[in-house]
Amino acid sequence: MEIKPFEKKVYLSSPTMHGEEQEFIREAFETNWISTVGANINESEKMIAEKIGCKDAVALSSGTAALHLAIKLAGERLYGQPKVGHGVLEGKKVFCSDMTFDATVNPIAYEGGEAVFIDTEYDTWNMSPKALEKAFEIYPEVKLLVIAHLYGTPGKADEIRAICDKHGALIVEDAAESLGATYKGRQTGNFGDYSIISFNGNKIITGSSGGMFITNSEEDAHKVRKWSTQAREDAPWYQHEELGFNYRMSNIIAGIVRGQIPHLEEHIAQKKAIYMRYKEGLKDLPVSMNPFDEKKSEPNFWLSCMLIDKDAMCKQVRGEKDVLYASEPGKSCPTEILDAISAINAEGRPIWKPMHMQPIYRSNPFITEQGNGRARSNAYIDEGAILDVGMDIFERGLCLPSDNKMTPEQQDVVIAAIKKCFE
Repeated sequence: MEIKPFEKKVYLSSPTMHGEEQEFIREAFETNWISTVGANINESEKMIAEKIGCKDAVALSSGTAALHLAIKLAGERLYGQPKVGHGVLEGKKVFCSDMTFDATVNPIAYEGGEAVFIDTEYDTWNMSPKALEKAFEIYPEVKLLVIAHLYGTPGKADEIRAICDKHGALIVEDAAESLGATYKGRQTGNFGDYSIISFNGNKIITGSSGGMFITNSEEDAHKVRKWSTQAREDAPWYQHEELGFNYRMSNIIAGIVRGQIPHLEEHIAQKKAIYMRYKEGLKDLPVSMNPFDEKKSEPNFWLSCMLIDKDAMCKQVRGEKDVLYASEPGKSCPTEILDAISAINAEGRPIWKPMHMQPIYRSNPFITEQGNGRARSNAYIDEGAILDVGMDIFERGLCLPSDNKMTPEQQDVVIAAIKKCFE
């Protein structure tokens, strides 16, 4: 196959609009409901609650805002309301997924807490239950866990839940990437004591921005709505008795979300077809796709990713912002493949760099299945055993173009470009 660059760029994952969104936006303009109240907000909250199977959803300005308020809510339940100017988690450690976007982690810092990163497992590329058990052995006082479902694939929710219940810990579930994914038949967003989803521009459905807090508690929903509108009290004037935030979703953004929700299953089916075409097209290469347990989970296949076999990796060295590699016959590396994808006007991306490797969080504790990862000076391999799974996946993995508007013919060209890297 001749590999020619695409005239129009093939994106990693871009918004897919259908037309209904514009009608709801127009309705908001014509009725002059363009601020943070209106029918679009009410209907989108109702539709998402029905879709996920929970009692209530609170529309907010971003998934990060939702996560911040979920963590704050959990912290107050555990430790009480803090003084103004003090975070609810000050002086407290919080267990957290290590391989994730930093939006999962940052709200812990907003509230003065210290994230303790739990290593990843190969089975799902999510938090390792074994490493979590080890973390509770080292830090038995911890009472809060923040867990993310990476790239739309659910983690081992039942095992994580059982471990946290045994230790009396609450769970904040970051389902920003996994809307529509199920674990044992239940939608993600139902496994945390507090849960959130995201409508960022590249997500499975989008509002261009926005997110929601997901709950079965009327009291929690009321609290989050109050906090998100500057914690205004029910008084004829502006009365404030606690710290609030400007986190409410606008009725315009909610109009886009409202128009997108009916297309969730359609988008998931398109993403799954892309994943399966990659799996078939790359089966003869020394690579594997991002894994999931077919008996227990059904991902939303938001991003298709691949992992290069260890013995098929050419030399690659990454600094903080730069990377070098040496091409070798029959071998490749993520950087070489990403360069090849970019050369045909398509977009790929490195795997999320684990949080324990990020400069801002390098002093935070990091726990592997063997124990304290920091105590091992970030050791990578010990007598053939991988000690730092997240580092290994980051080293050998990459995200492939996964846009649901990509045609099979375009995907064939991407696959051909990947194959050429291993010649």
